[in-house]
Amino acid sequence: MSEFTKHEPGSFSWVELATTDTGAAKAFYSSLFGWSFVDTPAGPDMIYTRLQLRGKDVAALYPQQKEQREQGVPPNWMSYVTVESADGVAAKAKELGGNVLMEPFDVMELGRMAIVQDPTAAILSLWQPRQHTGVQIRDEPNSLCWNELYTRDTAAAARFYTGLFDWKTKTDPGGYTEWHRGPTAVGGMIAIASEWGSMPPHWLPYFSVTDCDATVARSSGTGGRTLMPPKAIPGVGRFAILKDPQGAAFAVIKLER
Repeated sequence: MSEFTKHEPGSFSWVELATTDTGAAKAFYSSLFGWSFVDTPAGPDMIYTRLQLRGKDVAALYPQQKEQREQGVPPNWMSYVTVESADGVAAKAKELGGNVLMEPFDVMELGRMAIVQDPTAAILSLWQPRQHTGVQIRDEPNSLCWNELYTRDTAAAARFYTGLFDWKTKTDPGGYTEWHRGPTAVGGMIAIASEWGSMPPHWLPYFSVTDCDATVARSSGTGGRTLMPPKAIPGVGRFAILKDPQGAAFAVIKLER
């Protein structure tokens, strides 16, 4: 078991799904990962749902805002990075050429957050924890295990994130880059290939599974779509990229360990 009571600054600590159909999303992800859920009122006509394993938080979902739907923004998974100061890191994002899409604000007593966009247009949230530290389980089956940036300008992204979080980069001969916080790899980066069409830059969450192919089959059987069929990465594992029935993309991986 990999249970957490805190996350170090510069670590991915939370993922959150904005969806057009919360009921259908609950059914899909409960079937796929065995998640249970806890609904909490979060304002007029707004329910925030924490997704859980063994009664501990692994992710969340909420209804996508009407304004985003009208702008054509698809349902999506948002990745969060823990920071010591949401205000300080948001200010640094501007200095490094990024945009702050949502200025720092308090989320009740839970924490303080901001939403930033890097210079290549990928969006990420900052989380300064108070009562809510983030996921309580990760790096085990049916929980978050990796976050990966897809971008058209890896050099610009590397300059931005190494300045923002003091990450280091490690790029293999094939061009794949890992983000490192000290000796620990916290995520990855891959260049968007021209043959992938108009894919927007984005951060993609990976969820660990015990059987990649079986998970893909279960997703297909409950209305999901396969964007990339199961593929083996020697020495790493077998992964696939999926879309849920509402259109949010995510990845699953059976790690070799």
